[in-house]
Amino acid sequence: MPPRVPVVVTAVLCLAAGVTAVGTANPPAPGTEDNGLTENESATLWSRDDDAYMSQSAYRRRYGKSRTAMQQLANGTDITFTRPPATAATWTRNDFGDLEASGADTSIAPQNAALEDGVFIADAHATVFAVQPSTRVHAAPNETTHYVAPNGTLRGSVDYRVRVPARSTNGNRTTEWTLQRHEIESVRLLRDGEPIVTRDGTHTPALEYALDAHDEVTLTLEADIHVRLRAVTRGPNSTVVNTTTRTETVTVADSLSVDVYDPEATVYYADYPGGDTGVAVFQIQPWQGYTLSDDGSRRVRGVWRFYTARDTGWDKLVRRNGTAQETVTSDAIPVSVHAYPSRIGPRAEPVRDGPEILDTWQVTNATRAPPLGENINVDVVNGSYTASHGVAVRAGDVDPDTIRVAGIVRGVNASITEPDSGFERPLFRSNLTATVVEQTRSATTVRLTLRSAYSGAPVVLDDDAGPRPGVGPARNGYIAIAGQHVETNASGVAVVTLDQPGIYTARYHPGSWVDQRSAYVGDTATVRWHPLTTVDGWFALLVALGWQLLPFVVALYAGRRLLALLSPATGFSDRP
Repeated sequence: MPPRVPVVVTAVLCLAAGVTAVGTANPPAPGTEDNGLTENESATLWSRDDDAYMSQSAYRRRYGKSRTAMQQLANGTDITFTRPPATAATWTRNDFGDLEASGADTSIAPQNAALEDGVFIADAHATVFAVQPSTRVHAAPNETTHYVAPNGTLRGSVDYRVRVPARSTNGNRTTEWTLQRHEIESVRLLRDGEPIVTRDGTHTPALEYALDAHDEVTLTLEADIHVRLRAVTRGPNSTVVNTTTRTETVTVADSLSVDVYDPEATVYYADYPGGDTGVAVFQIQPWQGYTLSDDGSRRVRGVWRFYTARDTGWDKLVRRNGTAQETVTSDAIPVSVHAYPSRIGPRAEPVRDGPEILDTWQVTNATRAPPLGENINVDVVNGSYTASHGVAVRAGDVDPDTIRVAGIVRGVNASITEPDSGFERPLFRSNLTATVVEQTRSATTVRLTLRSAYSGAPVVLDDDAGPRPGVGPARNGYIAIAGQHVETNASGVAVVTLDQPGIYTARYHPGSWVDQRSAYVGDTATVRWHPLTTVDGWFALLVALGWQLLPFVVALYAGRRLLALLSPATGFSDRP
């Protein structure tokens, strides 16, 4: 699979100033590790680093070379992806070869490893390094699910040291111990306590597995460590008086709970009048999206985005030899894929002339945003969000055979199942009319009639349908007019009252066609109302105008009377 182009989020953070030293817990400098990735790909891995931007000049002074634009950006923020990237598995697989295997007198383990001791075997452990392909999904506060592919590889580390008793003297006899043999006899992978893979012993097991369960399971890495020692007791003149062979076997294990990710998607289709196709996909588990064309150019994504981050439990290793212990920086760092709900939300591509997203829904009510931890700088949602278990779109002509539903775990696609009611949903034209049935000078009553344009049958609405496909009444939706949402009765009629004059557009918003065995597309109707269209309205207008003109009429009359009093015809004169 070719490298995928990452989506860069919060890129403005890379403009931040300041230089900090690279701590021991930070990833290696780009280009210093040969792990099957280009320098740019390697730079995208390290969400959970401190993201303190180092200027290009400071970087050149420290490392003696310049960085690419991607490396500079990754130095100041985290890089996210629209689908699970392969880079984490590639890095982990190659870096796994850097794990050290100690000698019999030293044990090396991660700081959080569970250590086991026997009589002769000490500081023994088996620790899971990584399971891939897999994705850790951060869905809500305190809710992180580790999904693994049905077919994958579990890698781990097994180590121990051997306690060889010191030489002892009892009277004239001396006993001396020697290590005859030590080994990891076998390693196993267990599913819910039952072995599914067994291999010869090794310090760095890589166990390929196939899981047929679809729910939560416990995977356990288990190893048997065996040692054999000989004790020789000598008397005077070094005469051997007794030889004893002692053996010991210690079993060590490490377990983790995972969900086997084997999704099944339900797909619905509808043919719009005019040639467009409606497609809705529902999957109860988180999933990445689906494609509507063979070449993948038309695609729909859900709310989930991805980032990669190291497992901090492997940042440090502890080396123990029985008399002292030393903490060292690990040469092997596993990297995991993480999924989170993005503020970007569901998207369809191409953006301008691609599919139109009609609706998204989820199994339960809106979920609260999850915290992602320290130094994770990605566009995680704020507040609640819709988990997009289902996404419905309207697109140009779609061949159902080209639809591929991509999972949230790399390389895992959902199998498509047919709903009980069938794949296809009939979709018909609707006919909405609006008629003024009664009006006064202050209000009007409008009858809205909604019928099938094909059969003329009334369309009865009920807006109380649930959000899941296949659940709810035979019809839902509403008619919007003048800020009101109304539903039709058994005759397909709704009556509304308007109290402001004007031109009104009534619009039928049909419920999702996924929820209905037969559905309609929307329609609009226009109605005009003005008081002057009634006799009462004209009378009210004349009365209102009369009251408005009355002061002018009075003033005009008074002015004329005053002029008449002052004119010569009245008999008054200013002559003596």
